[in-house]
Amino acid sequence: MNEITVLDKKFVVSIPESEIQHRIKEIANEMNENFAGKDVIFLGILNGCFMFAGDLFKNIDIQCQITFLKLASYQGTTSSGNVKRLIGINENIEGKIVVILEDIIDTGNTLDNIIKQLKGYEPAEIKTATLLHKPDAYKKDLPIDYIGFNIPNEFIIGYGLDYDGFGRNLKDIYTITK
Repeated sequence: MNEITVLDKKFVVSIPESEIQHRIKEIANEMNENFAGKDVIFLGILNGCFMFAGDLFKNIDIQCQITFLKLASYQGTTSSGNVKRLIGINENIEGKIVVILEDIIDTGNTLDNIIKQLKGYEPAEIKTATLLHKPDAYKKDLPIDYIGFNIPNEFIIGYGLDYDGFGRNLKDIYTITK
């Protein structure tokens, strides 16, 4: 399926599943080395990161925990600009290395909001990992420690990302066509 239609929009494959899986294994290997012997908790940002978090976690060999936080900032194909905290953290993260897992970082507004909230829990360190990054849309100076792919500032779906709730189940990542 190189081209698909989801609701009223057409999309074409931009990153096939094989490339996604290969890059996730590379990121996991780097994390296994960097976090060996440390107290680490992964914090997946729902809904979009569930596939990335699951596949990454299958390749993490260190002792660690994972939990999830749900935030919302998208409406249709554009960011609403408003980030809301919907589901909070139940685990104690004080003194731990927290690794934020994002499906995509575009403007950085969501990431900025999450980091501000997390600092109040007094973690030892906060790291960020994203499968996808849109450098042309990024408006913050926050470091992103692990990036799967830098992509153009275009709307995408698949591999956890959606268009009005549809397309999350696609194994590949698709870009909207003009």
